Amino acid sequence: MKEQFKKFLNEEQDPKAIEKITSKLNDLLMKGEEIGYIAVQKKPAITVFPDSIVLTNKRIIICKPKNLGLSMDFTDYTWDDIAGAFVKENILGSEFSFNTNTDLSISIDYIPKIQARKIYTYAKEQLDLLKNPVTISAPTIETAQPVDDIEDEIEEVETEEVTNYAEILPATTSSYETYEPIQPTQTSTSTGDRKLSELSKEELFDKLQNYKKLLDNGLIMQGEYDAYKKEILSYM
Repeated sequence: MKEQFKKFLNEEQDPKAIEKITSKLNDLLMKGEEIGYIAVQKKPAITVFPDSIVLTNKRIIICKPKNLGLSMDFTDYTWDDIAGAFVKENILGSEFSFNTNTDLSISIDYIPKIQARKIYTYAKEQLDLLKNPVTISAPTIETAQPVDDIEDEIEEVETEEVTNYAEILPATTSSYETYEPIQPTQTSTSTGDRKLSELSKEELFDKLQNYKKLLDNGLIMQGEYDAYKKEILSYM
């Protein structure tokens, strides 16, 4: 048995009927068209040449043998021509039918129930895809950033960091000479023209915080900070 139609024999389809249908469909399928399911009619009495229905990703094809099975009539309906699909389960098999947009009603009876359910489900999926097509967005391609722009950004970041350090320095500080270690014997640390003894507790506390920021950012040594701290606390 050929592999090309073996996959359609999972619901007790007649192997001879499937082989005959697929051999004739090879020349009828359009480019990009794939068979989704094949259901074969199974009447109570022995049917030598049963009708069958083929569902592809593009259309529904009704296959009816004639001339003692020597030839076959094919009638197809594209999915955009179909308004709806239906299945009706009877005591002996099921009836699958569908309506077209031109009010035609086409049906095929004595389809085994499990096959009828499969073609009904497949038909509903194709009609849903037609109403709600899946759109695949093109992937976005990130362009490489020019080297000059990257260097500019690095310079801006470095400048910003220096500026942030400068913000924590006292407003009147013009050089690092102001932050030389204070000897314990000194009685004041001038900020502009003001001495520590002239500052309020809030101003002294702010000054101590500024020195702590300088220490955290590595701009002064621990020994320098301890000397500043001891001097300022003596006035608080």
